[in-house]
Order: sequence, then C-alpha cells, then structure tokens
Amino acid sequence: VCFSPLQSMSVCFSPLQSRSVSVHYSLLVGTLDVVLDSSARVAPYRILLQTADSQIYWNVACGSSRKEITEHWDWLEANLLQTISIFDNDEDVITFVKGKISGIIAEENRLKQGEEQEEDCGKFREAELKMRRLFGMPEEEKLVNYYSCSYWKGRVPRQGWLYLSVNHLCFYSFLLGKEVTLVVQWTEVTQLEKNATLVFPESVRVSTRHTEHFFSMFLNINDTFKLMEQLATIAMRQLLDNEAFAADRSLPKPCKTDLDARAKNERYRMAFRLTQDERLDGHTDCTLWTPFAKMHVVGQLFISNNYICFNSREEDLCQLIIPLREVSIVEKADSSSVLPCPVSISTKNKMNFLFANLKDRDFLVQRISDFLQRTPDSSWGDTSPLSLIGHSASSSAPLSSGSESMKEKMKEEAWNIHFSEFGRGVCMYRTSRTRDLVLNGIPERLRGELWLLFSGAQNEMATHPGYYGDLVEQAMGLCSLATEEIERDLHRSMPEHRAFQNETGIAALRRVLTAYAHRNPGIGYCQAMNIVTSVLLLYCPEEEAFWLLVALCERMLPDYYNTRVVGALVDQGVFEELTRAFLPLLYEHMQELGVISTISLSWFLTLFLSVMPFDSAVLLVDCFFYEGIKVTFQVALAVLHDNMDALLSCSDEGEAMTILGRYLDNVVNKQTVAPPIPHLHALLTSGDDPPPEIDIFELIKSSYEKFGSLRSDVIEQMRFKQRLKVIQSLEDTAKRSVVGEMFWLIELEELYCLFKSKHMTSCYWGSSSSAAERHDPSLPYLEQYRIDPAQFAQLFASLAPWVCGGHTSTLSARLFRLLDQNKDGLVNFKEFVTGLSGMYHGDMTEKLKLLYKLHLPPGRCTETIKDLPRMNQVRTRPGQGVVVLKCGPECVCVCVCVCVQEQFIDLCKTLYNMFSEEPLEQQLYHSIATVASLLLRIGEVGKKFNNNNGGRKADDAPAAAAQAPPLQPQREEGPGEGGSGETQVCRALADVLASLLTEPPLVDYFEKKRDFQNKMAASKAQRAVERQTSSASDHELAQHST
Repeated sequence: VCFSPLQSMSVCFSPLQSRSVSVHYSLLVGTLDVVLDSSARVAPYRILLQTADSQIYWNVACGSSRKEITEHWDWLEANLLQTISIFDNDEDVITFVKGKISGIIAEENRLKQGEEQEEDCGKFREAELKMRRLFGMPEEEKLVNYYSCSYWKGRVPRQGWLYLSVNHLCFYSFLLGKEVTLVVQWTEVTQLEKNATLVFPESVRVSTRHTEHFFSMFLNINDTFKLMEQLATIAMRQLLDNEAFAADRSLPKPCKTDLDARAKNERYRMAFRLTQDERLDGHTDCTLWTPFAKMHVVGQLFISNNYICFNSREEDLCQLIIPLREVSIVEKADSSSVLPCPVSISTKNKMNFLFANLKDRDFLVQRISDFLQRTPDSSWGDTSPLSLIGHSASSSAPLSSGSESMKEKMKEEAWNIHFSEFGRGVCMYRTSRTRDLVLNGIPERLRGELWLLFSGAQNEMATHPGYYGDLVEQAMGLCSLATEEIERDLHRSMPEHRAFQNETGIAALRRVLTAYAHRNPGIGYCQAMNIVTSVLLLYCPEEEAFWLLVALCERMLPDYYNTRVVGALVDQGVFEELTRAFLPLLYEHMQELGVISTISLSWFLTLFLSVMPFDSAVLLVDCFFYEGIKVTFQVALAVLHDNMDALLSCSDEGEAMTILGRYLDNVVNKQTVAPPIPHLHALLTSGDDPPPEIDIFELIKSSYEKFGSLRSDVIEQMRFKQRLKVIQSLEDTAKRSVVGEMFWLIELEELYCLFKSKHMTSCYWGSSSSAAERHDPSLPYLEQYRIDPAQFAQLFASLAPWVCGGHTSTLSARLFRLLDQNKDGLVNFKEFVTGLSGMYHGDMTEKLKLLYKLHLPPGRCTETIKDLPRMNQVRTRPGQGVVVLKCGPECVCVCVCVCVQEQFIDLCKTLYNMFSEEPLEQQLYHSIATVASLLLRIGEVGKKFNNNNGGRKADDAPAAAAQAPPLQPQREEGPGEGGSGETQVCRALADVLASLLTEPPLVDYFEKKRDFQNKMAASKAQRAVERQTSSASDHELAQHST
C-alpha cells in the first residue's frame, strides 16, 4: 500500500511487484533473497509513505499476511491519519510520521531490552515466520536457531539456510529458479557426525534410515553441531521414555537459552555427582587456598541453589563440594596484593575454605547469602531413627573370619591420615592422592561411607530425610509385576554368601528393591539389580543401600536398568568402538565371532560382580564409585588385551567365552580378609594345569597404564553417537515385532513409521491429551504409540480402501469408536492395524461384518456405557436401538438392538458413497436398491409377525432380552402404544449377508483385493505435497504478480 499524506487514500493490498522486470531478473533477486536472507521474502506486504513530488518511499509497516498488514493499516487510520491532516507541508508530515514511528520502536525496544540478550529479536522472529511458511509448520513448532550453510545435493552445493527447530531439521535453498526443501524429524536421525574430508570440508553428516545429508560452509560449525546434538538427544529421550521437552519458563528465551542452560546443568551435575534437580546459577574463575599443599590452586567456582563447588584447571589436582546446608559463615576477607578479593567460607564441622581473585566478590557473597536464607537446616545425622530402618546384612553375618589382616589395618590408617589432612565427609578435598587410595582398595569398615560420598548418594539422602521409610510403608503389601519378579530373584542374589542364606538378609533386600520399584515405576525392577543391591547391603544399612541404588540407576548408569537395557546396549556400542580404536586386530576377529556383544552386557550390567570372584569385583566397584564408567571400560579393555593371543586363535564364540570365563574366575584379591566364596566360572576350569592367578591390583594398574588416556567427556560423546543407533535399532525391532498375516512385513514397517509420525506430531504440537497419556514405554511395542480421533481420521482418509467422499469422516469416527475398546479416546497401533487389516485382507464375510458393526453401537453410537444414565426400571430408547436394564444397585446391563430402520438407512447411505467412484457405479447402485427393497419386505413380514404376537410389556423386557440370541431382531416400543411412533424395522446380520450375496456386483466388489502399497505411496506423496504447498513461496508470489 502506498499513500500520499495530503491526498485521498484508497486501500488495495497486494504482494510487492517491484521484481517483475523480467523472469531472469526475478530469479536472480529471488536467489539473492535466500542467500542474503532478505526480509522482503518474509514480509510480502508493506505500507509505504510517499510525498507527491518525491521518488523516495518510506517503509511504515510490513506484514507476512493480508490480515497482519490490515491490522497495521487500521492502527494508522486510528492514530496517525487524522493528525497529519492538519499539516500543510509534506516535509512536516514526513518528519512527524518518522518521529512517531521511531518513538514507538524505541519504546518497544526499551521494554524488550531484557529479552534481547544474545540475538536480534526482530530478525529471529522473521526467520521463525519464514520457517513456518516455507515448511508448513504450525505456531507450536518453535525455532531454536538458524544458520547459513550449503547443502550438498549430489555433487553440487546448494547455498541456503538451515533451520533447527525443537522437533525438525529444515533446509531451504532457492538458486536461479531451482528450489530445494528438506525436512527431517529429529526422531528419524540415526547418526550425527562432524567430519572433514576432501569432498566435504568441515561438514556435518545427518543420517537417517534411508539416506544421508551433508551440510558445510558454516560460520561456526562447532556451535551448530553442538546445538544439533542437543536437539537430537532430546528427541531420543522422547522415544526412550517420552520425556517431553518443556522450556524453562524462568528463562528469557525459552528455546535457545533453555538448551544452553540444560547442557551446562548436565555437565555441572555430572562433574560433581549432584542430584537431577540441581541447577547451575553461575560460575567464575578464582583460586582456592589448599592447606595440605600450602598453595593457591587456579580453577573455577560454581554456584547453584544448594551447593558451592570448585574444580581445578589442572585435572585431578583438586575438587571440592560444599553443600550450603553445611555452611555456617560466608564473609569477605581482607584484600591484599597476595590475596586479592578473598571470600572465606566456614562449615559446621569447623572447616574453612578461602577463595580469592574473585571478579565480582560483592555480588557473589550476596548471591550465596540469598541461597543460604532459602536453605533449610540440616536434619540428617547418625541419630536419625530413619537410618535404623533395617540394618546392614553384614551386621548379622560379618564378612571377616578371625582377626583383620595387617594390610587392612594399614589401609585404615592411611585413610585416617588422609582424613586428618584433607578433611572427612562431603566437604573433603578430593585430589589425586584420594584416587590412589581408592585404587589400592577401600577398607571394609569405610567402604559404605566412601561409596555414599563419592557417588553423591550422601547428599541425596541428607536432603530427603524420611523418604525411604515412607516408600517402604507405601510399597508394603502391594502386588505388581515388579514385586513378582523381585520375589522370584531374591533367592538368586548371591546365594553363596551367608548374609543371604537367612531371612534377615533376604528381607532387607526385598524392602530395598520394592521401595525402588515403587519410587520409579518406569524402571520397576530389572534383572541384575538384585545382584548389585545385595552387594550394597553387605556394606551399608538399608537406607544407604537404597540411595546408592538410586545413584546407580538414575545418574551413574543411566538407562541401564529398564525393560530394554538401553544404557547397557549403548555402552556395548561404545566398548566396540574403543576396542576398534585400541585393539584393532582383535576387534576384527571378535566381530566375526560375535563375542563383544555377548560379554559386554554381563560385564557392565553387574559391574563384573557376576563374572569375577566377589572379593576382586568389589574393588572394581570401589573404583567405579570414584571414577565412574571410565574405569569399567579400562578394565574390560585390559582383560581383552591380556587374552589377545588366545582369543585370536579361537575358532568359535564358545571357545572365546571359555577363555575369558577362566581368566576372570582366576582374578584374585590376595589382600582380602573374607573367606573365599565359590564362583560359577570355576566350573569352566578344565585340563590338568590350573590357570595362573591374576592379581586384581595388577589388573587395575595395567588398565590405567595402557588405557588411562580415556576421558569421561570423550565417553559421553561416544555414548551420544551410540544412543542414536541403539534407540533407532530398537524402533526397527519394534516394527518387526508386529508379526502376523495382516500385512507383509515391509507394509507393516511403513505403516508403523506413518503411525508413529502422527503420534510424535501430537507430542510436538499439543492436543487434548498429554504426551504421557499417549506413550507408555512399559506397554508392548504394538501398544506404546496412540493417536486421537483427528489423527485417526487423517490416516483413515489416506489409507482406507473404502472411499466414501463426504461420508468418509463419519465412517472414520465410527471405526475409531469401534476400535477404541478401553474407551480412553485413543487408538494404539495394534488396534489400528486390526481395523485396517479387516478392510484389506479379510474375506467378503469379514468385510461385511466389519461394515455392519460400524452402524451399530459403539460404532454408530457416540455414547459409552458409563455415559448412560442409571435407571430404576427398564427403559427403551426409540431410534437408538439401546435397552437399559437396572439389574441391581450398582449393575447396569446394556442390550443393543441389532439394526433399527435409522441404522439400516445409514448403512445404505454408506454403501452408496463407497460406490460413487467405482467404474461399475450404476450396477452397484442398482444392486443396493434391490437389496434394500428385499430387506424392507423381510422387515415388514417380521413386523406383522411381532404385532400378531402382541407387544411386550416393560416388565417382561429383561427376561426377553436374556432369552434373545445374539444378533437377533428385538422390537422396541415407541412412545405411547406399541404400534405408533417411528417404525422400528430390525435387520439381523444374517439377513443382510444373505441379501447382499444375491447380487454379483456387490460380491465382486467386496471380494476384490485392494492395493495397499499404492495407498501408502500416495499417502507419503500427499504428506510431501502438503509441506511444499502449505504456503506459496515469494518466488511464486512474484510470478503471480507478473
């Protein structure tokens, strides 16, 4: 719209036409628009201000739609046009309008200044609108960030823009008339890699099941790839346990900022073994005075709502965790040239910590003080009665036999010296000397205490006093699948140890496992949990063992103990990669034998407890609680390395497993104070010469010497890659688990992908039911994904062989109600396939039965049994074919009449609509008319017969209903006397089938095999077209304007 301020104005909205000079010029400008991200492509409508004698246009407003630009024009009419009419000079008008609009923009920017911290809000909003328009995304789809890059299509790079949204990766390019559009769901990504080759320099490879996509020429490829990893991880979590992506409402930018905060929080929690709800508030560089070394250590100070943490810049030099519940005083110390800007922190157990070189000391002290005010007083202690709920199994069956060895006493003394120098408890300085003591073995008396400390379970137990006791009470007496599995495995948990050869140890183990299953029903109980928990109980009271189990299952070994052991499968893949990197020759041979996948699950799930003598394996548990999963990989690689020559000479899997089993069974702990415990793998020993013993301390030392270069952050990166593969592999397994004769396997796989896509769309963009209600990972694969009526209608319209024109939505709704057996308003994949299979692969009788049922309750009726009012006597519902019988105070019996006249008319209407696009349309219509006439005559005869027998009384209705056989006609009385009101003509299924069989055109129609593959291909093509044509591109608009 262009208006002159001093002339009459006529409004005519249209796309800008300034680019209609020539086709070639239009293509060039369109290309530049995409490459330079011109806002003209985002805002095709503008309001321009021009004076009569000037060739200059001033851009007053712009909009992406006619509605938006109209709103701008209405505002101008209401707020500006009346005012500018008083001006006599055009220049004054221009000055006034420019000043007015500049003031509005300045005020808007001032109000939104706090929200625009990292990126230009206006450009970002334009990019988000552009993404939705180009790719047909709804408003619920949030753009996270966008980047300029090249997409390699074949051997030609296409310069364009990459849009990363919460649920999709999208790319758009328009170069000299050639348009490239790409949309990939994050849930379909199987591999994400950053690599540099001659063909694809500094590129990102995005792999799906069927293709690979390469992107290059990023301004900052590292930031882009990191964001892609975060989004793919969120998508995998959604597939794994339906963890919906919820933006942090307290953050100014819900998407990008929330993702960055998530990543920082995860790294912070992982580094210091903190609870899942801990959020990092900030971090700063500083120095820490270490009294044991008499020096200042350079590092970073981290502040969160419950902890103050420090990590040295040099790895393993010093780490410190100070819970705010333990802090008594925080104060500023005197500054000096040697100690600038220091802060002193004192704890309740008389430990003092001195931090210096703090950039903003005043703000830091105030922030810590604010957190301290919100921190409740610590109520956790040794005197709490809740810590006495069940004692350690070892208290009734001590491990040691006789006096402790001298080496054990020396270990305890070494740890006591360490405590006096570095502190004891959660505020202890953790250094390389701490790690050396752990590698030499934790003393029996201190094992439980240090496990709690190093795993972070002590913090979680201290902040949840009484939680375990409440769980035990709540879970007591409950019966579920998890409790049944627990009872089955109780007596299989270290039966060779005397602590679990009596009811005391068994009862303690039962309570801990049952309490955890009640806490986390998503995991419930998984095999191998009983073995690990029984070991924890040997050294800890029940409550401490419970919190150690929580730390294992939810933080240290994520996703290990669930129905699909995803975490163990992920680490199995990581172990294979590490074997290929460190032992390439052995890797090739082991892959041929298939040994790695077999051994790794048993090794990792039980932390070697099930494959190694107990006294040796428990030392690996010591290292695991201090170092994490890193030490498990190191020891596993060391075991393979020590047996490399023997494994290379193996010819089958069984021989390799025997070699490894004998080796692990002979890993001994010569410093143990406990009597030897028989081990299963001893049975594998054969031959005259016993295998040599392997000292567990030498094995641990060897693992650090040969594979100590492994880093935790590298392992996490490898876990990410493997997690994509594993979860997508499990999804493929889920598709193939749908076994039956309903469809061919390839058809089911395609159908499963389409159905899951609809389900994920509902999780992305919201609906009447939450994502948690739609996806339950505990259900069988066939029943995990569910869709609502609207999504069902879309699939029905594109896939069903019964095309009914305008009647399709009605038929879809009826089929949905028929398949929704539990009446939860959702249909799962199994139910969906059952209905679709009946239409495609059933014989003629089965198809007709299905069609017939769609016109009876619950298919036809929109009410469910629970919606029907309870009545004190028998009552009929004319026209609906439903009889409600009051059988007792709580029992309502619903009898369904087979097919009254209204339902029969609906059935005929459906058949007429189904035949509207058939080649033999007229013959089919004639057949339906013949069948309808025949059924009506049969109905009239039946009506006369019923009238001759007299109408039934209401009091006799229950008995009559009980005596009537299934699917037989029943008569309903209309209001008033029996013969008046709407004529009720009942049709039995046998009558309908017999009548339809008399017409050959109808028989041929229902016996004809329908091509499902063509329907599926058309459905896929339709989805692609909908994305492409959801809104016209600016290039198309320019062509239309010409």
